Amino acid sequence: MTTLLPNVRTFAANVIPKEEFAVPGHRACTGCAEILAVRLALKGFGRDTIISMATGCMEIVSSPLPTTDWTLPWIHVAFENCAAVASGVESALKILRKKGKIPDKDVHVVAIAGDGGTMDIGLQSLSGALERYHKFTYICLDNEAYMNTGIQRSSGTPFGAMTTTSPPGKNSIGQSTWKKDMPKIAVAHNIPYVATACPSYPFDFLEKIRKAKMVDGPSYIHVLSVCPTGWRTPTDLSIRYGRLAVQTGVFPLYEVEDGKYRLTYNAEPLRPITEYLKGQGRFRHLTPDSIATIQKRITTDWEALKALSDSSAKAI
Repeated sequence: MTTLLPNVRTFAANVIPKEEFAVPGHRACTGCAEILAVRLALKGFGRDTIISMATGCMEIVSSPLPTTDWTLPWIHVAFENCAAVASGVESALKILRKKGKIPDKDVHVVAIAGDGGTMDIGLQSLSGALERYHKFTYICLDNEAYMNTGIQRSSGTPFGAMTTTSPPGKNSIGQSTWKKDMPKIAVAHNIPYVATACPSYPFDFLEKIRKAKMVDGPSYIHVLSVCPTGWRTPTDLSIRYGRLAVQTGVFPLYEVEDGKYRLTYNAEPLRPITEYLKGQGRFRHLTPDSIATIQKRITTDWEALKALSDSSAKAI
């Protein structure tokens, strides 16, 4: 039986904020889980927030002139410098508060980018911002490809997936490399808080936003965002596929506080990977042998993560 761990229930016992900061009128695709993730995250951060957002799906669907989807200060930046702009805003706020030019209150800075803008094009500026220890939260909205520009592969694209730049064929399985483990790269920067999240588990997500906002330093949250367009899934099943990703171990929910790992959702016993792959057009070409290879990798990674969580628990 799968069980939610205690901290997931914290938000369930309270009222979820009703104020909306990503308002209706956007042009996201039907069934897009990414806009749902942004909506939840901004509810958690609240009114005193400034957003730096890289070019990508959310920027395109939310800001067709002369309208905007955002009710918070929002800066559109290039693919590669989302974290750099956020760190600059954070530094500017600090100086303005010190000089008495703005009220001495916490204004949280949030950087938001997709997997391409985070794991590929923006990795350099993100690494620099984390290393400099700016107090901001970076959210990676991972829909596992460059969906906005035509479903091209990224380093977040899972092994075996079909994209327009990793098509399967006689001599190709599709995406031939394994997904980059970006949360572990963030952990390697020795920052206070790193977590994975999925809008299919909203209370877990909101609790992690709360923790990220409170830490004194940088925080990183990696969000799985189901994309019916790129994944070739039914538009009414986005929440289900998010849950299946977690329950099969494809995308475990965990957090790393000051280097200590903790699972926030116990997915054991893991559901078979076939339940997750089934119905996704991007995986329809996979053979039983390919699926067995993926299952083996997922199981190995799950056991390694569990061991990290167990050893961290013993060290407390």
